[in-house]
Amino acid sequence: MANTRTKSRTAATDRRTERDRRRTERDQQQAVVRELLRRHGNTYAEDAGITLRDTPQPLYRLLVLSLLLSARIRADIAVAAARALSRAGMRDPRRMAEATWQQRVDALGEGGYRRYDERTATQLGRGAELLLDRWGGDLRRMRRSGDVAAALREIPGIGPLGASIFLREAQAVWPEYRPWLDPKALQGAERLGLPGSAEALADMVPEDELAPLAAGLVRVALSKDVAEDVWDAARG
Repeated sequence: MANTRTKSRTAATDRRTERDRRRTERDQQQAVVRELLRRHGNTYAEDAGITLRDTPQPLYRLLVLSLLLSARIRADIAVAAARALSRAGMRDPRRMAEATWQQRVDALGEGGYRRYDERTATQLGRGAELLLDRWGGDLRRMRRSGDVAAALREIPGIGPLGASIFLREAQAVWPEYRPWLDPKALQGAERLGLPGSAEALADMVPEDELAPLAAGLVRVALSKDVAEDVWDAARG
C-alpha cells in the first residue's frame, strides 16, 4: 500500500515537473517572439517606404518589391531598388508600362540592382501590361478571382517564390491569407527554437502582427547575427 502511494506521489511530481518545464519553454518562446518583433519586426514593405493598404497603388508597389526580392540578390538591394523605382514615378502599372525600358534599367541601377537589371526591366514592363489588360491594373480584382497565388505566378518574374513573398506581406491587409508563414519563415522559427507550424506560430501573436512576425523570421533565416541578437535580447 505504501509503495502504491509513493508511486502515485512520484507520478504527480513528474506531471508537475513536466507542466512547469512546458510553461517555462512557452515563456521563453514568448520572450523570443517579443524581442523579434521589437527589434526586427518591420515588414519589407515598410522598409521600401510602402504604407500598405488594400488599394491599387500600394498593392502594386508590393508586387514590384516581391519580384525584386525573389531574385538571388540581397534583400536590402531589392528594397533600395523598389524605392528607386518609386522615386522615378513608377508606382502603378500604367506608369510602369509607359516608362521606357532604359528608364526602368536606370532606376534599378540607381538602387544597386545591377546584376539582373536588364531582365528585370523587361519583366516589369511585361508584368505591368498584363495587369492592365487582365485585371485593369488593380490587384484587388485578382483577389476576388479566387486563386491569387496561381494568378500571381502568371506575372512575368514573379513565380512561386515571388507569389509567396507577396502573400506573406499582403496578409497584413488580406486577412483571408493568414497565417502565411512560408518555408523561409519556418526556417527562421526553427533557428530560434520556436514552434515549427504556421498555426502554432500564429497562436503566439495577435493577427495584425503576423506579417511583421513573418518578416522577422525571414530575417532570422537569412542571418545568424539577427538570430543571435534576438536570443541575447530575450535572455536579458
